[in-house]
Amino acid sequence: MSVLFSVAADSYEWAVREVRGEFGREVRIERVSGDLGRVTGPSVHELAQACDAGRIMFVRHLTTEIGSFEDLPPDYELADLILAELPEYPRALAVQAWTDSAATGGTYYHRIEHALTERGVAVTRSDQEYVVSCFAGRRAVLLGVNRLADSLSDWPGGRMRLARADERVSRSEFKLEEAIATFGLELPAGGKAVDLGASPGGWTRILRQHGQEVWSVDPGELDPRLRGDRRIHHEATTAGRFFAANRLRFDVAVNDMRMDQVLSARMMVDAATHLRRGALAVVTLKGGGKNPLDGARRGLDVLRQQYAVLHARQLHHNRNEITVIAERE
Repeated sequence: MSVLFSVAADSYEWAVREVRGEFGREVRIERVSGDLGRVTGPSVHELAQACDAGRIMFVRHLTTEIGSFEDLPPDYELADLILAELPEYPRALAVQAWTDSAATGGTYYHRIEHALTERGVAVTRSDQEYVVSCFAGRRAVLLGVNRLADSLSDWPGGRMRLARADERVSRSEFKLEEAIATFGLELPAGGKAVDLGASPGGWTRILRQHGQEVWSVDPGELDPRLRGDRRIHHEATTAGRFFAANRLRFDVAVNDMRMDQVLSARMMVDAATHLRRGALAVVTLKGGGKNPLDGARRGLDVLRQQYAVLHARQLHHNRNEITVIAERE
């Protein structure tokens, strides 16, 4: 069977290089659309394991392909095709549909929903053990089915959509929210967190929503809406000076600073002595340059001096970045 994998369109070549590096040059890979590829050889579970371990960073979503059509088959045939892939008759399935255009894929979602509900299967958009994926491209409609655990994301094609709201401080909030949801991160109740390069405070706000007392380190100002929170401590200085002047020990450290991958990683290594053993670290390694893959790998090598890297992935809201989840050793 072939596996469909989703990527950021400008990261496709890096994803291909990672897959070949993991599974060998003989693996067959073809580009289906701007942000979708097909790989034949490894199973979806093998690919998911490599992605979860951070050995493949530029793949965002996976599904096992079960059919390619000019248009979806009639309802009864469509339902049979999907149900035949499952180990037992399901009570409910998630259906995810997306396109390579501005359209949402809603038409395809509702067609699959109708076919399955006619057979007594409830349909939701997420939160089910098995996921039906439908991609509508210019040349074909592709259908896939696999376990959510091997999908990497519970969003169509890995395209997580988060609502804009007046209380949001910055768009960068989406990156931390997506990381927390995608990797199932649990922040310690009542923990102490340090946000490096915090201004204007988007990640600080998300950390507060998850019950953390936050030290926001940045010479720049925080958004005025954060200033009245007594559990936010704005340290208007650099990270180096902050750590030199403090003996605080933190449960969580985050870093979304705009700097070279290796420099960001070194800053986290310097911060490690101020973290409790087992503390959670979240850092974005910025892309750029002619080879973002090798740059990210160099950053990960530096991080491993003090941390166990749990996950590393280019998420939907990352643009040209890799989000790394690590644990202080």
